[in-house]
Amino acid sequence: MKRLVIVLILAWLPVHVVVGQDRAPPGVIVAEAQSRLFPLSVEALGNASANEAIEIRPQITAALTEIRFEEGQEVEADTILARLEDVEPLADLAAARANLVDSESQFQRSRELFRSQAVSQSQLQQLEAQREADRAAVAAAEARVSDTVIKAPFSGRLGLRRVSVGSLVSPSTVITTLDDTRFIKLDFDVPEIFISRIEKGLVIRARSAAWPNIEFIGTVSSIDSRVDPISRTVTIRSIIPNDEGRLRAGMFLTVSLLKENVVALMVPEQSLVPERSTQSVFVVGPGGIVEQRLVSTGRRRPGEIEIIDGLAEGEQVIVEGTQKARDGQPVTILSTLDPEQ
Repeated sequence: MKRLVIVLILAWLPVHVVVGQDRAPPGVIVAEAQSRLFPLSVEALGNASANEAIEIRPQITAALTEIRFEEGQEVEADTILARLEDVEPLADLAAARANLVDSESQFQRSRELFRSQAVSQSQLQQLEAQREADRAAVAAAEARVSDTVIKAPFSGRLGLRRVSVGSLVSPSTVITTLDDTRFIKLDFDVPEIFISRIEKGLVIRARSAAWPNIEFIGTVSSIDSRVDPISRTVTIRSIIPNDEGRLRAGMFLTVSLLKENVVALMVPEQSLVPERSTQSVFVVGPGGIVEQRLVSTGRRRPGEIEIIDGLAEGEQVIVEGTQKARDGQPVTILSTLDPEQ
């Protein structure tokens, strides 16, 4: 019996001793976070629109008496495009002016009589109010006459004619279209991660299937204030000179955006530790102590990824051995990987 007890004790002692000993820190391979040139290159699809574009419509309902433009004609601002029947508006204007002359005459006579106290102040005020009402009526009649003349609100190219002389037109009737295409607005969407890199004045290049051998050069003019919550993209607007008139509103173009001098903080892609919807890295600090840190990532290229937030240049991240690393525990650095090799 004593022998059996001794055997059991001797069998237990080595296990106890091994478990009680301190384990050596696991060995890992690390790499430094480095800032390097990473040119920004974006490919997108865009829709062209005119710098200014409207449908020419009348402000009143009347018969169309004259058309003074040709389809596709280039016009300047305030060019007369069409005239509407103006007999009735001119008659109303003449009547309003006659009433104003009469009320002005009565007011002037009454003012002289008021000085001799032949007219009361209340009577004079009534005549003055009538004169102002007649002035307003003249202004309204002049506006109605002005509405019978349809002018181009800005310089541009006219579209197809939609009506004929003699037609009864109303504010819902489209007479033609007017587009200012000397400059073309090109809107395209890019992923939200590029927002910090894109700025006004950045050069863009666009191509159209209609002109396959021509590259259209423009610049970024504005960036939308909102990100689409579904696609996680933001709309960029660029302006392209269109002096030769090759581009038309509604055309579909492919867009290339390149920014050469972009410096990004890069780490090897294998250093990332994905956890659900987040990304983290194991940072080796003083004394070889590991810190697991959440990071925000940006663009990728083969073998590397851009770190936008959460990491500083020169910090060491674990590249091999992440499965053995634990937050707050020490590790042994076996070697440092050079990402450029």
